Amino acid sequence: MIFGRSERGKPPVEPVTLKILVAGGFGVGKTTLVGAVSEIRPLRTEELLTEAGRPVDDTSGVEGKNTTTVAMDFGRITLREDLVLYLFGTPGQERFWFMWDELSEGALGAVVLADTRRLEDCFAAVDYFERRSIPFLVGVNCFEGAPRYPIEDVRQALDLDEGVPLLMCDARDRESVKEALIGVVQHAMAHAADRRETVTG
Repeated sequence: MIFGRSERGKPPVEPVTLKILVAGGFGVGKTTLVGAVSEIRPLRTEELLTEAGRPVDDTSGVEGKNTTTVAMDFGRITLREDLVLYLFGTPGQERFWFMWDELSEGALGAVVLADTRRLEDCFAAVDYFERRSIPFLVGVNCFEGAPRYPIEDVRQALDLDEGVPLLMCDARDRESVKEALIGVVQHAMAHAADRRETVTG
């Protein structure tokens, strides 16, 4: 059980814990994002890429990548004394997508990372969360040397609904990642409020 710090004389606050997924294509920066922001040592399930996997592992655009997540990444960040996020990074390769259903169980929302060099690689994640009505935002990971496009051009290329938040981020930068996580929590809370209103209205 995690307890937040308390002021002298006040009982400790038991925080609300929320589950957030970090999804996207192979090599888009999911492991990096979880590691950049986690206040605990992240749990990683990375394995070396092998010759046997070469026919199915498309490394074009990420030629320097030599490991892959085979199950999940896990980290934790305390946003406020009363709010803790558990982060679950999903595997990016198609042969490990069977893990997504289990990882998404009980998730409040998701951050879908996109790379402008391989934008089509995040289509599967966008479709997955749209089909299951799981609130998500898209974070365009700003890789060095990657082409930069106006945010609305990226929205159009991804065919995103206007209601889906889209922002530029840097998966290596703690503050940039925190901004994305706060954004997905706010979006998910607004989504939940809208659904309640629809049901009771």
